[in-house]
Amino acid sequence: MSEQLMSILALLAIFLIGTLRAVNLGALALVASFAVGAGALGMDASEVLAGFPAELFMILVGVTYLFAIARNNGTVEWLVHAAVRIVGGKVAAIPWVMFTISCVLVSLGAVSPAAVAIIAPIGMTFAARYGINPLLMGLMVVHGSAAGNFSPIGVLGVVTNGVVDTSGIAGSPMVLFLANLIFNVLLGAGIFFGFGGRHLLSTGREATDDSAGGEDTDAYKPHRTASGPSTAVATAPARTDTGTLSLNRDRIVTLGSMVALVIGALGFDLDVGLMSLSAAVLLTLLAPDTAKDAVGQINWSVVLLVCGIVTYVALMQEIGTVDYLGNAISEVDAPLLAALLICYIGAIVSAFASTTGILGALIPLAVPLLATGQVSAIGLVTALSISASVVDSSPFSTNGAMVVANAPKEQQSMVYRQLMKWGFGLVLAAPLICWAALTVLAGW
Repeated sequence: MSEQLMSILALLAIFLIGTLRAVNLGALALVASFAVGAGALGMDASEVLAGFPAELFMILVGVTYLFAIARNNGTVEWLVHAAVRIVGGKVAAIPWVMFTISCVLVSLGAVSPAAVAIIAPIGMTFAARYGINPLLMGLMVVHGSAAGNFSPIGVLGVVTNGVVDTSGIAGSPMVLFLANLIFNVLLGAGIFFGFGGRHLLSTGREATDDSAGGEDTDAYKPHRTASGPSTAVATAPARTDTGTLSLNRDRIVTLGSMVALVIGALGFDLDVGLMSLSAAVLLTLLAPDTAKDAVGQINWSVVLLVCGIVTYVALMQEIGTVDYLGNAISEVDAPLLAALLICYIGAIVSAFASTTGILGALIPLAVPLLATGQVSAIGLVTALSISASVVDSSPFSTNGAMVVANAPKEQQSMVYRQLMKWGFGLVLAAPLICWAALTVLAGW
């Protein structure tokens, strides 16, 4: 048995055991990395752990740590209050605001995980405060960022178009950008109406301000309508004599840290995780009382799960499993079928690993298919790019993991399970839809 086939069987075993037994998939994946890498392939520990996603680990820990402090000291409550006023109190508009902000950030050059790391904690707080389904909010943030992925000035767009040029393949940056944007906007509409948006429109239109003054508290209470139970209409936090939730020193410093996080990520390409951790430590030193429980609010089981799976997939890439699959597909006699299979490989692997890395590996593998003249170059590149990027809502990707980590603790298991269903549903459906629309039906 080849080492590539062995690694695929081991991955299937990880998910089978994790499904049948209550064992953290990340822990299983790390054990499998050791068993396959050290036991079967003779690697040493440093080689086995070379693919451990240190940057992803820092993002998960640093961002959730910072926003735990921000929740404790009331900064997130202040942001919620301000944002609700901006949208005129329309609770149903909030998911689309999060979608649009994420899309714009990524379109202007932010890497998708950085944008999601910044927006997801705020969006999930909105969900908790205003009775919005956390799955709806999380998916709107993730697919908003995905909608901007292939902007001609975006990171993934620049990388993908560069690989296309280097490979000598005909490409169209504008077709790539617009097709991906339309696909994710349509997904966003489906998500909105499929996961509670209709209810928000019909019964939860207003987040009202209490015009009376009061103490500076962070209490949010749902209204009850005459027709029955509480709805998604929520009151804003009680206001001070100045008419707004007050900004004390801790909140000002926290807001400044968040602004610095955005500027550092977008303007200077600084590491989001390390910046977040630095801000969290600063806030802990300034106000230890509001930060003392923040470390405990980091969901370490999510961190272990995601980092373990990504480590194992990195090992599979290192031993050539992706190339092994790609080369096997390139030998398929029917070019259109081979194109569909390449799209599926991109979706499956990208659900666990770097989208950029997968596209960089698979686009050159498509060259022999395109040489036959039976497959549209623009269509296949676009279909492959969308298939590989839209599955970032998987809880094993950075974006999906950020959604799970920032969901309310009592709902994290539900969000994780639903994201897994959604992510793997996209793995099955997105390649087929994109392949049919862009390579079979399109006339490029």
